[in-house]
Amino acid sequence: MRLVAAIETATAWVAAILLTLSGGMLSYEVVARYFFNAPTIWAAELSQMCLIWACPVAMGWALSHRRHIRVTAVTDLLPPRGKQVTEILSLLIILTFSAVVTIYGYDIFHDSFARGRTTGTMLDLPAWMPEAAVPAGFALLTLSCLTGLWRAVQGDIPEEEGMME
Repeated sequence: MRLVAAIETATAWVAAILLTLSGGMLSYEVVARYFFNAPTIWAAELSQMCLIWACPVAMGWALSHRRHIRVTAVTDLLPPRGKQVTEILSLLIILTFSAVVTIYGYDIFHDSFARGRTTGTMLDLPAWMPEAAVPAGFALLTLSCLTGLWRAVQGDIPEEEGMME
């Protein structure tokens, strides 16, 4: 459990760094393009790559910290056992979905890697680079689901974090 928590924290930091880099690259591009009339060929594509990777790798952290969108109008009215059952059911659904996406996402990534596909842009990066974000992110989400499911079965359902009224 600690290892999974450490992985989730590390990937959340990676996502934060990638988002910061993306913002920096786009800001640089705006200044270079509009103030110096010297656009880059790399800023837009590399910032997209950062965004593509940042979102999936942070999904596990978001799940374990209960930061995904949750509709709790009915579950808040349930007794503790009912909350446990709904938590287990929701985690099973997320687990199934994330496992399927991991498998099919890996197939797409592997096919592009084996065929040597590229993005077809000015940088012409290998297509597998952004495609790998899907199986990697959903594999992390699957891992987080498994640990959350283990906790839920044992009756350890965390309190809501960061609830907004």
